[in-house]
Amino acid sequence: MNSNNVGLAIAFTCITISGCAVKAPSMGSAYTEYVPEGWQSLATNGTVDEDWWQDFNDDRLTSLIIEAAGENPALLQASARVEQAQAQAGITGADRLPSISAMFNASKQEQPLSSDGQPLQVTTESYSATLNVNWEIDFWGRLGSLSSAATQEFLASANNYRALRQSIAAQTAKAYFAVIEARQQLELSQRTVDAQEETARQIGNRADAGIIAPTDRLLSVTNLESSRAGLLQRQTALLQVTRGLELLVRDYPSGTVVTPENLPYMPPQPAAGLPAELLARRPDLLAAERNLLATGLRRTAAQRSWLPTISLTGSVGSQSNEVKNLLDGDFSLWSIAGQLVQPIFQGGRIRANIDLSRARQTEAAEAYVEQALQAFSEVEIALASDEFLRQREAALKRAADAASEAERIAFNRYNQGITPFLTVLESQQRALDTTSAFLTARRARLDNRVDLHLALGGGFSAASNSTDSATTGPGNTSGSPVGKTPRAAYSELGQ
Repeated sequence: MNSNNVGLAIAFTCITISGCAVKAPSMGSAYTEYVPEGWQSLATNGTVDEDWWQDFNDDRLTSLIIEAAGENPALLQASARVEQAQAQAGITGADRLPSISAMFNASKQEQPLSSDGQPLQVTTESYSATLNVNWEIDFWGRLGSLSSAATQEFLASANNYRALRQSIAAQTAKAYFAVIEARQQLELSQRTVDAQEETARQIGNRADAGIIAPTDRLLSVTNLESSRAGLLQRQTALLQVTRGLELLVRDYPSGTVVTPENLPYMPPQPAAGLPAELLARRPDLLAAERNLLATGLRRTAAQRSWLPTISLTGSVGSQSNEVKNLLDGDFSLWSIAGQLVQPIFQGGRIRANIDLSRARQTEAAEAYVEQALQAFSEVEIALASDEFLRQREAALKRAADAASEAERIAFNRYNQGITPFLTVLESQQRALDTTSAFLTARRARLDNRVDLHLALGGGFSAASNSTDSATTGPGNTSGSPVGKTPRAAYSELGQ
């Protein structure tokens, strides 16, 4: 699939302004013709896993992911940003409704007067109670467009929260695998050091007896100390990855998190679904869609700034010199006024604002194109890498077994005086390197499986199509989560 086809697939989300209508087609259904019918890499159709971490059959991994999904500081910050966007949508939506305020005034004034040349002090009192109403009638839908744009931005924020939640789950799983691998690497280094200590002792005894050359003793000591340095390096690596995992689950980084001794076995490859489904499932793409729709609505509002604004103001109340008369109908007063303001000259401000909104809409469209391409690429790479990593793991397992056997044979032949000690050292190093590489390959394959689940948008249930593909145009906020609690809004989005 070339970029032009993807550009066509994204173009439908660019908001089409025709009169007062704003159209936002669904990304996940009507435009599947612009994406491939299937993945280029081998994949199976079917429903994408949501609780994908259950496939690893590791209760400790499951508990850590659930803990991170509820307690991670970055997620809690994202939750606060969703609440901010929700509140902003409520503020913007309030501009479409009348503004009503009550006012009570009380004044007392004393002023001098003159009567027959004699000064007099006259005191007057005045009391009034009024109810004031101000309302900008959204005749052209400008305020409705701004309100709908804010709603879309709130929905985008909620989808970004879901995307981050999935990302945190993936990071937790990969950090968990990294901790287990680091402990296996440390155990391998410790076994190597123990074996080389025994080798160095035997070589030292033989060198003292004059059976072998002193250089063999020095070479064995060199090999032992190098392994000890490697052991210390692996201890440092284990502390780093362990504390990184603890930070993800909002624990103090003490480096004491508990994990199993071995990496879990690789589960069967999950169903990848269809490429078209990815557009309607991945929360980051849904967020990009909402942002694009919001820019179109703001562009609509900017264009309607050319049109006159119609406002109504009114008040009703009473006024008297005595407070007790404020409830008497004989002292009532009222007023009503209408205002129509037509922009004539704004120094280019309106036109510049339209140009700004158009440029932002173009930027949002291209951002979606970029994200869609990246999403397809992530899935294709993860699918293709799965088989390569499996073959690499199998090859390294064979290499590690062969290297271990070679190490055993080399040491026996050295004891028989057939093989030089350098061959023993080389075989020991190769056994260590290949076994270490095998452990890394196992973790890399598990990491790639996590990347595949993340790329497919799996985790914590996908967004409801009926909710997230709903079009919200000017003056239409039906189904909007604005005004609901954030948790209820997340639920509506399929959190």
